[in-house]
Amino acid sequence: MKPILKLALAATMMTPFVAHAQSPVEVTVWHMEQPPHRVARVQELIDAFNAANPGIVVKQEPQNWGEIYAKAPAAIAAGQGPDMLFAIPDFAPILKGIGALTSVKDFVTELDAKHDFVDSAVEAYSYDDGVWAVPLYNMTMNLWYRKSVLEKAGVAVPTSWEQWSAAAKTLSADGVSGMGLPANKQLYTDQTVYSVMTNGGATEIYNADGTLRFDNPETVASYEFYKDLLQYSPADSTSWTWGEAEACFSSRACAMVMQFSVMSTYDTQAEGDAADLGVAAIPSKDGKEHNTIAYANAVMMLSKDAAKMDASKKFVSFLLEPQNYGRFLNMEPGLFMPVTADGAKAESFWADPMVQKYKSQIETVVENGKTGRLFGFTSGRTFPSIAAISGQNIIAETLQSIVVSGKPPAEAVAAGQARMQDVSK
Repeated sequence: MKPILKLALAATMMTPFVAHAQSPVEVTVWHMEQPPHRVARVQELIDAFNAANPGIVVKQEPQNWGEIYAKAPAAIAAGQGPDMLFAIPDFAPILKGIGALTSVKDFVTELDAKHDFVDSAVEAYSYDDGVWAVPLYNMTMNLWYRKSVLEKAGVAVPTSWEQWSAAAKTLSADGVSGMGLPANKQLYTDQTVYSVMTNGGATEIYNADGTLRFDNPETVASYEFYKDLLQYSPADSTSWTWGEAEACFSSRACAMVMQFSVMSTYDTQAEGDAADLGVAAIPSKDGKEHNTIAYANAVMMLSKDAAKMDASKKFVSFLLEPQNYGRFLNMEPGLFMPVTADGAKAESFWADPMVQKYKSQIETVVENGKTGRLFGFTSGRTFPSIAAISGQNIIAETLQSIVVSGKPPAEAVAAGQARMQDVSK
């Protein structure tokens, strides 16, 4: 055979191998954990996963809570959505309603057998004969204070609404606001208002048949109390998000705040004295049973491509392995709590220096979360309309109509229910 012919034949024989060389499966994850140190920790885990799985490339694209409710459905409709989305329970009905979600019931069952999920974390995503997301981390609202500040003022840690209001009044002195509360039309305000509602007997906003019961005397009383407590909060709290509350507490401009956690800013921007940082359950109306808002953030699997779905499951499985899970949770130590039994005992979680330093506070947060509730997910059923109610921040909007527009609480709550009914159509 002539040399030229040999080369041509060799090239022809090699061509199929080049043409069919398998490219890595690329998957994208969207999340709303925008602070740079959280993004960096997620990237560390992604890099470790990608290195261990050369056939898969995971990429992260941080998003904004203020935009995601509109952005994600639009991106999915345009074929430009992510393969995974870290979000909260009320987001699942939105994506399920547009056909973007596939049940991951079998996958969750498999993970549950291995890691033992907290039951309530799975329940929030379980309805219509499916499980629509994989729980990743829990968050619980708490009351934060400095022990020395309360002791100096002769104030006991409040357990009832009456004590809470009295404490906030006493602590409002020398340019300090006794209580820091948001009143912005935003998710944070939804969360703090509901934490008061569920401690005032207004846990349910739906009746068992799916009709709304937001407009009831317990809800009105909760808004009246919240309005009264706001007089001890900074004047600019009508524009607050989570960051402003943390900053107010860290700078000592607020004696108490309702927040998921203040540990990071307290440690880096304030005195960082762990022995002086107090955390307690949200006070209840009668000072007896204490509730709060608590919920599991989860990952929603969006890809319809089998290879991408398989790659996504491998990545989620990687995150939930105890040796990785603690590092994932500690992208913000003290804020993100485990939703698995082995994760709650993982050395990777408890060995973090910040977690060790604030161990007693974290243990209290975990304990407070055991009575946690989430509006729209408390009756054993999930009503899809909660997604529209939450997405438009109607709980917070109702408060704004009271504190900004001057409506009486009873009138505002009635209007709030009408708004909820309107967006639920």
